[in-house]
Amino acid sequence: MALTKHSRITLNDGHKIPVVGLGTYAPDEVPKSQAEEAVKVALEVGYQHIDSAFIYGNEVEVGRAINAKITDGTVKREDVFYTSKLWSTYHTPELVHSCLVKSLKNLQLDYVDLYLIHIPIEFKPGQDLPATDENGKEIYHNTDIRDTWKAMEDCKEAGLVKSIGVSNFNHKQLELILNMPGLRYKPVCNQVECHLFLNQSKLLEFCKSHDIILEAYGVLGSTRDVNWYDQTAPILLEDPVLNAIAKKRGRTPAQVAMRHMLQKGIVVLAKSFKAERIKQNLEVFEFELSEDEMETLNGLNQNRRFVDYSQWKDHPKYPFHEEY
Repeated sequence: MALTKHSRITLNDGHKIPVVGLGTYAPDEVPKSQAEEAVKVALEVGYQHIDSAFIYGNEVEVGRAINAKITDGTVKREDVFYTSKLWSTYHTPELVHSCLVKSLKNLQLDYVDLYLIHIPIEFKPGQDLPATDENGKEIYHNTDIRDTWKAMEDCKEAGLVKSIGVSNFNHKQLELILNMPGLRYKPVCNQVECHLFLNQSKLLEFCKSHDIILEAYGVLGSTRDVNWYDQTAPILLEDPVLNAIAKKRGRTPAQVAMRHMLQKGIVVLAKSFKAERIKQNLEVFEFELSEDEMETLNGLNQNRRFVDYSQWKDHPKYPFHEEY
């Protein structure tokens, strides 16, 4: 079946996720009002999927934009698929619900469509930003991720979230949840860094074998935020092979990079705060890449991460020691 901007993939709990979403993360120096305007533009041009997180600090603005577009009749609440994420100082089971409630209050929404454990790494509970020791090092905590997951399941059963999933998990961490006694709901998705230089082929295969959707962030090469981004990494959208295909097709490199992921069955998050780019990024349904073009683009994989979490590599649940 041909993909359209209204295409949705059925999750393993029966809910449906739009195949393209707007990412809203931005470095702290970017005014939060830009996320608000971007979400308004996105909903106006036809996006139905908005991705944010508690720790992004923009859920007040994002929620305001969603509610404004509901109020003016652009969208209905049931047409908007909204994702939020549990932050790492709220992994203890008794805190999971409170983080979600804070997000809902900020958003002024009754429920979120998808709630993810943001990253398996956990910090000392008690405040939003990680507590640090006298050397400025984050203080870790180590709740069993299965206990966190049980609290996520409770949030689903309470009707505060439609679907629950994870982010930045490797396959062993997913297996911990999948194999836990008394599992009520499998994760519906795993949202991870995934792009032409990091195609996550093994993790994609693992997720598909368990009916878990792989959702990609960083598809366009991430924000080059100095706090998180490997500044030595090549600029993905300037890759000559990608640009040659884009030129031949009369498309932007971003559109080709996104289309490549979509044709592999991956849900794509594209982040832009520029109105014209937001609109362009939804025009990925107007063309299809050939098998040869797909193979050529597959060949760009370098297993290269843009997002650098290595400051936490000594955490017992650091997910990136594993190949996948």
